[in-house]
Amino acid sequence: MVEIAIDPESGFCFGVKNAVTKATAELADGEPLYSLGAMVHNPLEVNRLTDMGLVVIDHRQFAEMHNAKVLFRAHGEPPSSYTNLKERNIKLIDATCPVVLRLQERIKMAYQEMSACGGQVVIFGKKGHAEVVGLIGQTDGNAILVESEADIKKIDMNRPIEFFSQTTKDIGQFMHLVEIIGQKASQFHWHDTICRQVANRGPHLKEFAAQHELVVFVGGHDSSNAKALFEMCRQVNQKTYFIENIDELRPEWFANVGSVGISGATSTPSWLIMKVKEQIEMMVGD
Repeated sequence: MVEIAIDPESGFCFGVKNAVTKATAELADGEPLYSLGAMVHNPLEVNRLTDMGLVVIDHRQFAEMHNAKVLFRAHGEPPSSYTNLKERNIKLIDATCPVVLRLQERIKMAYQEMSACGGQVVIFGKKGHAEVVGLIGQTDGNAILVESEADIKKIDMNRPIEFFSQTTKDIGQFMHLVEIIGQKASQFHWHDTICRQVANRGPHLKEFAAQHELVVFVGGHDSSNAKALFEMCRQVNQKTYFIENIDELRPEWFANVGSVGISGATSTPSWLIMKVKEQIEMMVGD
């Protein structure tokens, strides 16, 4: 008999769960609801919400829109997205994650302070990521984006520096950059702005993966969070498989395996993780 366990900390983080809950509630009244960008990096959840009536739009479409109900997802938006909403009769459902919202406010204040003293706001994040676009927007586009150690050369070490991180980045990588910049900068302040629910997912996931003979990790193939967490699993358990949906499961994976763990990314819905468990149970005959 195969033991199959679901990671209790897998699935949506608070911010994504809050955004999806708000979207679902708004869709219940039957009125059209537009999401500025995909709600989550999981195509199956996006399809589920689309079937309920959610329409995903881009910033160009949003700028031309009038008389509509629009949802801002958990990632947050730059200040420019909030302009002229009343004039265009846009009803805003703001589902920005509270953690991201607080970070936006901190970066905006830091930018004002740095502008007054000739300093710089530096952000550790992924170029083009929706959250990062919103964060840089708080600085009128003037923040310095650092994706890796190679980007440190963009920073003027002789001017004051306020250093922040995208909420979903790896804490170890962030602290590595803090150490390097701190050794070179004349005036340097750093702020640990990584979401602890996300940061703690990695260590817990490694512990969970080590407890099972085989791990099935569920996430969107285009999700950077899913890819990072999957690699953490595989570091401690080579028999870790990455799937996006149940069609990718293979019966031969579970031959002569006594313990299977199932986990998922912060953008993976709990209903999908349950479907994966049910499908594995059918394959192993339990």
